Amino acid sequence: MRLNQCHNFHDFRRLARQRLPGPIFDYIDGGADDECSQRRNSRSFEDCDLVPNVLRGVREIDLSVTVMGQKLATPFYCSPTALQRLFHYQGERAVAAAAAKLGTLFGVSSLGTVSLEELRKTHDTPQIYQFYFHRDRGLNRAMMQRAKEAGVEVMMLTVDSITGGNRERDLRTGFSIPFRLTPAGMLQFAIKPMWGLQYVTHERFKLPQLEDHVDMSGGAMSIGRYFTDMLDPSMNWDDVAEMVQSWNGPFCLKGIISVEDARRAADIGCAGIILSNHGGRQLDGSRAPFDHLAEVVDAVGDRIDVMMDGGIQRGTHILKALSLGAKAVGLGRYYLYPLAAAGQPGVERALGLLRTELERDMKLMGCTSISQLSRENLRFR
Repeated sequence: MRLNQCHNFHDFRRLARQRLPGPIFDYIDGGADDECSQRRNSRSFEDCDLVPNVLRGVREIDLSVTVMGQKLATPFYCSPTALQRLFHYQGERAVAAAAAKLGTLFGVSSLGTVSLEELRKTHDTPQIYQFYFHRDRGLNRAMMQRAKEAGVEVMMLTVDSITGGNRERDLRTGFSIPFRLTPAGMLQFAIKPMWGLQYVTHERFKLPQLEDHVDMSGGAMSIGRYFTDMLDPSMNWDDVAEMVQSWNGPFCLKGIISVEDARRAADIGCAGIILSNHGGRQLDGSRAPFDHLAEVVDAVGDRIDVMMDGGIQRGTHILKALSLGAKAVGLGRYYLYPLAAAGQPGVERALGLLRTELERDMKLMGCTSISQLSRENLRFR
């Protein structure tokens, strides 16, 4: 399979599987425990039907939205994800360039492999910096100050990862940073030599947001152990309220599910929340964001921008989320598979196909702008 033969999420996933060593593919592809939440995230959209209108005059389609004060050309954005230069040597550079070309927002993770300063200088589209709450409170303050000095528009705190999820695929292969693989994992790298050649012939892998604060050179650290050992499970609402005040700009919480938590986020001054179960990678069995979206929008949608991620594979999925009241949706695996398979051309193709699909779907729905979508467009089975 070649890139020009990829027409949807599943095609990009197959191409990534062909080209990546097993441990790397499984890190992207896998979820926690039995991966029930991961599967439900996508299947939840199947329980909802679209009700289109016709004869509405839909020659021109406007996909733009404003989220947390940021104008986006599309109602989808590239969520911050970790370790991108492990998947392809271009990493965040490819994703940021593709998002900027599309005119949408992209996120940089505290576990990112390209510095947020470099990406901020290179692209002028809106940028989110996503960070975790570490036991070292000084590190938390330093990361926020660094993002402010770099000119990042939106600060995002991930709140559903105070300890690592049970990602059994990684345990079987020995996936860690640096690599400390099981024999089966090493065999997978041996049969996919092109990935290894690219890895060793390009710049050294590093975590520039953390390298001054966290020493990962002394031995292999699994991602689960990073969450468990480095992050602070005692984080509470008072800590977050202090960060919101300190940032003094658009502040977003990622990993909210319950209505109670959504209300608390609005009460402390957050500009947005992202309904998310971390792509099914943390608490298996947690509710799918789309299943819970209407309840949260009804509770706080008039006070705070509500977004969601998890399971987005089609333009129709985005239409359904927007019709329920989401302001925008985040993509994760949707762009990681094409990144891993083909770098920047892969991400550009995937995002471009999704935009084209969404434009076509809007026409078929009889809507010329996102504001025309509503729950009248939906029926649940």
